[in-house]
Amino acid sequence: MPTLTGSIRKIIHIDMDAFFASVEQRDNPTLRGKPVIVGGPPNSRGVVATCSYEARTYGIHSAMPSATAYKRCPHAIFIKPNMDKYRQVSRKVMDIFRACTDLVEPLSLDEAYLDVTRNKWGIEIATDVAREIKRRIAEELELTASAGVSYNKFLAKVGSGYQKPNGLVVIPPSKAMDFIDHLPIGKFFGVGEVTEKKFVSLGIKTGADLRERSKEELIHLFGKRGAILYHNARGIDDRPVTPNRPRKSIGKETTLSEDIAERAEMIPVLQLLCEKVSQHLIASDWAAKQLTLKVKFSDFKQMTRSTTVHQAVQDAASLLGLASALLENIQLEGKAVRLLGISTSRFQDSSEASDPTETYEQLTFF
Repeated sequence: MPTLTGSIRKIIHIDMDAFFASVEQRDNPTLRGKPVIVGGPPNSRGVVATCSYEARTYGIHSAMPSATAYKRCPHAIFIKPNMDKYRQVSRKVMDIFRACTDLVEPLSLDEAYLDVTRNKWGIEIATDVAREIKRRIAEELELTASAGVSYNKFLAKVGSGYQKPNGLVVIPPSKAMDFIDHLPIGKFFGVGEVTEKKFVSLGIKTGADLRERSKEELIHLFGKRGAILYHNARGIDDRPVTPNRPRKSIGKETTLSEDIAERAEMIPVLQLLCEKVSQHLIASDWAAKQLTLKVKFSDFKQMTRSTTVHQAVQDAASLLGLASALLENIQLEGKAVRLLGISTSRFQDSSEASDPTETYEQLTFF
């Protein structure tokens, strides 16, 4: 039984299913049931932003080069992202959330945490709240969402991704440890493909294996993330759901499946990272005055470069412009890069954000 602090909360994590692609399929019935890829065209250096579940059966996933996705599924339908449309749909999704509770913490355009311990609908059972949210999304927006219901953020988020699409997974305190015991290590927060391989090499394949390791050992191996994993393995996560929570930074990074040495190959990766960060900024009504680029080389040495702008920005195009300029100031000298990341900071209300001088489409597709 996990150790809990304070009263037990009722937390829901809602994640829209293949959001961009599902909106396109909804609006164009001829796309339904077909492999749809939202992102750069196959003859470009663009990447996949998201894809329909039909496309995923071919092993296609976000951040994959569009050219690779085309090779895996030549008959896939490639569509340019329409961010204005996705933002409009996102606002309607968030309106449904806020009709239920004021404690809504958006993570991006298509996902959010909700604390429904006390909710406006007066529904006592959190599972029933999640069902009602899913029903409203389906009826009002003709889309599906997956939900995870538990007593903390960690388990709620894991639950929402466990039975996609259109899933509903409930993890009460009484079943938490059994669920965690069987949870693959790759499902834990912050464990990507590279870190997962390191865990497996250490004999840590499940939550049960993780819980056998001491806090000191995990911190030694994985730094601050090790302490978080130590607590998560015991079902502990005391973070509250905080609307518009003040944060020092918002960022995203990715370890590349293969090392790359050409700047031109790095731009599509930065594009996707900027889009994800932009989604979070927009969903939170924030804009940033500072952007930091992180580059880690194949020898694990890393460099960071930062820039500050006079007027705060939040759109992906502006973020990509800043990140690309910073990349030009990093001396690669033929060295291969294994990780790229961006982070934003020095936030202001989004009403103070500058108007982008270039559209998303102009910077995204090469």
